[in-house]
Amino acid sequence: MDAIKQRMNALRLEADESAGRVEELSAKVRTLEQENLQKEQEITSLQHRNGVLEQEVEKLENLHKDAKAAVDESAQHGTQNESLQRRLQLLEEEAEENDKNLRETNEKLRQTDVKAGHYERKVQALEQTSDQWEKKYEEMAKKYADTKKELDDFVAEIGNI
Repeated sequence: MDAIKQRMNALRLEADESAGRVEELSAKVRTLEQENLQKEQEITSLQHRNGVLEQEVEKLENLHKDAKAAVDESAQHGTQNESLQRRLQLLEEEAEENDKNLRETNEKLRQTDVKAGHYERKVQALEQTSDQWEKKYEEMAKKYADTKKELDDFVAEIGNI
């Protein structure tokens, strides 16, 4: 009889530990989902910024082409030519800086995509672990119910004796 009580107490402890683990894993899943949402928002922001930078690069490229055409046309005018060459140099520097920013943004976007994939895999793994713990909990609850029924049957038999 004491062995059965000890077994029941052990089963209760296991069930309590399983429930605690499920709660812990659920909290982790929620945290990872929140992090994933933040990463998705960051990706959206970076994609928007990338689009804006691409428009700026295209605009600067057009300005660059215009400036080069102006330089070609005004080659005979020394003062105008020097002024336009300075302007062209500034535009080229801005274009290089924007190209650099665009490359950095694309790299950040790629890294964010990699991180998002990583976190998605983590969330999936945690969901699988959570499912396993829930299954174990259900199995333990069934075992507990079966053991309780056996104990009740045993007590009834002893009472009949």
